[in-house]
Amino acid sequence: MKKREYRIFPICLLLALAVCFLAACSSGKGGTQESPGASKSTSKSTSESANGSGNGADDSGESTEAAEKKLRIGVAIYRYDDNFMKLYREELRQYLEEAYNAEVVVRNARGEQEEQISQVNEFIEAGYDGIIVNLVDTDRAGVIADSCHEAGIPLVFINREPKADEQARWKTEKMAVSCIGTDSKQAGTYQGGIILETEKRGDFNGDGVVSYVMIMGEKDNEDSNYRTEYSIKALEDGGMKTEKLFSGHADWNKEEGRKLAEKALALYGRRIEVIFCNNDAMANGAWEAIDAAGRKTGKDIYLVGVDALEETVQYIKEGKVTGTVLNDHTGQSHTAADVLMKMIYGDEAETRYLVNYVKISTISTLQK
Repeated sequence: MKKREYRIFPICLLLALAVCFLAACSSGKGGTQESPGASKSTSKSTSESANGSGNGADDSGESTEAAEKKLRIGVAIYRYDDNFMKLYREELRQYLEEAYNAEVVVRNARGEQEEQISQVNEFIEAGYDGIIVNLVDTDRAGVIADSCHEAGIPLVFINREPKADEQARWKTEKMAVSCIGTDSKQAGTYQGGIILETEKRGDFNGDGVVSYVMIMGEKDNEDSNYRTEYSIKALEDGGMKTEKLFSGHADWNKEEGRKLAEKALALYGRRIEVIFCNNDAMANGAWEAIDAAGRKTGKDIYLVGVDALEETVQYIKEGKVTGTVLNDHTGQSHTAADVLMKMIYGDEAETRYLVNYVKISTISTLQK
C-alpha cells in the first residue's frame, strides 16, 4: 500500500450547504474518491434494529433478500452518544446499503475498547466481508489491524486515526488496512481564521490581546490537541497577541462544555473575549452559559466550534454562535465505504485519505 495523503475537497459542498442552511438545516454533501467497480444497487434494506440508533448495544440492518447475495459489512463505533458520529454512522449505513446493496451491522462500544475488540472479533468469526472501526483508543489499532489481516478481511479506520507508525506498517506488511480522516490542524486554523474575520478580530477591549477560554475534547486526543494548538497559532500568525484565561476538557459533551464555560465566565467575567470549543456540542453548551451570564455573542464575546451540527448552524443564523468548521461526515463516510469496497474487490488502496474541512460563519459563507 502506498503511503500518500489525499485531500478530498467536497466539490458541491458549499452550494448544498447554502440550500440546507436557509432551511435551518445543515448537510455536509461532500465529494469522495471514485468508488470501486462493484455492482451497485439503489434498493435499501428497510428493516431496522430492535434497539434503534440511540444508545443501544447495536444498530443492525437485517437483509430483505437472501444474505448470500449481499456483502456483509461490520461497523464498530466508539460511542453512540457522540452527535457527530451519529450523523456519520447513519450516513455510512445508508450509503453502503444504497450504493453497494450491502448488509450493514453497527455495534456500539459504549466507550470501552475491550468491548469494541470483542465486537470486531465477532465480525471476524462470522466471516464478514469488510470491517469499519471508529476506535475507542487509537493505541489499540494494531490489535484490530492484526486480527483482520490474519483473517483476510479488509479494514478501514474512521474519524480517530491510528498513530503514524501504525499506519506505516500497513504498507510494509502489505495489509489491506486504510484510514479515513481529516487534518485537525486545518480545523483549528479555520477556527482562528473565523475570529480574525470578525469586526474586532477577537479583541473587544482594543488592548491588542485576545483573551480566550479553550474548551477541549478528550485529553491526549489528536483532534483535540491540534484544534487547540492551531486555533491560537492562526490568531498569532494573523498578528494578534493572545492570553489564555481558562481551559479544560469537556470530552466532546454539551453539558460538560456548558459547565466549563459557566465556571470560566464566573471566574473571569468580561475579560473573556473569545471561547474556543473543539466541537459544536461543547460550543452549544457554552452558548447556554454565555446567555445565562447576560453576554451577547458578536456584541461582547465570540464563540466558535467544529462539526457544523444542525443546531449549531441554526445558532449561527440566529447570532448565538460566531462560526463553526464543517467536519464533513458525508464525504468521510462515503470515502470510507468506497475504500473498503475497493479493498474487498482486490484493488490496492492508499494508507490514508483526508477530507477537507470548510469554514462556516455567516449565510454569505454558504452562498459563495
